[in-house]
Amino acid sequence: MSEISSLTELLRQSGGQFRFFDMGRRVQKFSIEQFEKIENQQTPYPYPYLQHAWVALMVWNPKDKQQGAAWFLKLPLDEQGFLIQAVRDDLLSRLLKNAGGVMQHEKSGEVPEDALKDNPFSFKPDQEKMAIFHAYSTLTSSEPASQYFEHAQQYFSGQIGFDDWQSLGFQGIADLVVRHQNGHNSKILTKSIPLLPDVPFEVLCTCLESIEPDHKLYEALCLRAEQTLVKGTANANHIAALTRGLSNGPNSARKMELIKQIVTSKYALEPEVIIAVATRCHECLQDPAILAIFLEKLAIGKGGQNGFSRILSDLMFMPALRALILMQFRNEDRSPELTNAIGEMFGTNFS
Repeated sequence: MSEISSLTELLRQSGGQFRFFDMGRRVQKFSIEQFEKIENQQTPYPYPYLQHAWVALMVWNPKDKQQGAAWFLKLPLDEQGFLIQAVRDDLLSRLLKNAGGVMQHEKSGEVPEDALKDNPFSFKPDQEKMAIFHAYSTLTSSEPASQYFEHAQQYFSGQIGFDDWQSLGFQGIADLVVRHQNGHNSKILTKSIPLLPDVPFEVLCTCLESIEPDHKLYEALCLRAEQTLVKGTANANHIAALTRGLSNGPNSARKMELIKQIVTSKYALEPEVIIAVATRCHECLQDPAILAIFLEKLAIGKGGQNGFSRILSDLMFMPALRALILMQFRNEDRSPELTNAIGEMFGTNFS
């Protein structure tokens, strides 16, 4: 057991198949090779959230797919975004101990689910992310979608009427979105977007953030977003969901313009909306013009000083954003409100 020096090595020795997912800002896959570099401190964690790596690990036996496990790990990162080596070593030690000697399972393809029992690094994802993860895990292991998938497919294709959405299951929508590239699913979703009532549309958007939609699907989403923003009658929760739906589309001029409209609007004063921008649209914030507007709205938003400080401390953990934020903090044209918020966060002598 002492010869095993990394989590990826442990998993390879188990003989099972495995995949990694990030569960922080959204659910997204990343490669085994990428995680191996992360745990060996060869590269920082690419998707930090609240100074942690939120990792889901899916393990299954290729000979018996019913023998599988899902581990959810919340791992602290250092100030540069690297996985702390002592944490990795402690986690590995606990896994080896709790698995009762994982080497007993070598080449069996089985890694016990209770290997994370009483582990301080484990966490429980919220229901939304769990549904997306489950959809990805069944697709990855070539398992059938959930029992709710067919009903969701019928609903979004208009077979049962768009007003009859109360019986929809979130899991079914997640399955349909994650399987958007299969069959006619993307076409079904694309055609439904202009016709959906607000509630199922909002749920759809929270799922869309975890895929990379194709051109036609994203075009339909952008059109509805533009119409919604022009009307200006939607509530904050709806705009937050819309922001999340737009967030993982291609980094086009159209997407940037829509996010700019959102942060410029009255909606950006609402905590739900500004959090959606901060946690899902951080790449758009690398545009200095959008970042400047975002910071001004954050300083005067309804989240107050606590919201300002918490959101900024998370964003400044990202190397690409930290330097840009500090440049905006030193901008002589910043408002008195932003100046005061910076002073409250860093001290009045900040320069």
